[in-house]
Amino acid sequence: MSADGHDVILALDTATPVGSVALCTAEGIVVSRYFDVGLQHSQRLFGEVEAALEAADMDVGGVRAVAIAIGPGSFTGLRIGLSAAKGLCLAALKDLVTVSTLEALAARLPFARLPVCTVLDARKREVYAALYDTAAGVPVALAPPRAIAPAQLARERANAATIYTGDGATTYRELLAGNSTAQFAPLPCARPDAGTIGWLALSKLEKGQTADLDSVEPEYLRPPDARPLARA
Repeated sequence: MSADGHDVILALDTATPVGSVALCTAEGIVVSRYFDVGLQHSQRLFGEVEAALEAADMDVGGVRAVAIAIGPGSFTGLRIGLSAAKGLCLAALKDLVTVSTLEALAARLPFARLPVCTVLDARKREVYAALYDTAAGVPVALAPPRAIAPAQLARERANAATIYTGDGATTYRELLAGNSTAQFAPLPCARPDAGTIGWLALSKLEKGQTADLDSVEPEYLRPPDARPLARA
């Protein structure tokens, strides 16, 4: 399947253990590939990119821009994904567009009649969470991304009808379900997806919302677990 590269976004997602790569246009997804390798995305990412481009009968030089899930998510996965995206942009002289992982999750539930709370398991008894209104078809932020204890999130939403999605909502479903008005997204919608990231990136690209390759960093929301050793 071939595509007009002037309209194609190459999108990458390595924020969670299930990574994905997609080629997207305003008309739809040209190619989409998933790979579940735990947090060892570096073993498969470039191979998946090459396979997607080959399936579309094009090379990275023909795409319009590269999009990446900027976080929150796995520290290792985010670093690998952003490094790969920056490398592709530098090599092919392409723009980089960053998309929040939590925004991409919310975008998988368009036209929801209730607020959508996107929740990723952050380990250490915390989650990354944000709240969106998707009633108009695209996510509009109601509360910004943050790291929070699941119990605190449940208390804050105790009296508010909410749709939960993401692997954190699955992990802490029993706790969040203490709210009798809580609803949970179907599992196929509960993980980030490169196709959705590419779709969101198209809109950002049209608005000129591109990242500075020299200064862009992953959005961790909390300090990485591993820190450089202090010099003596």
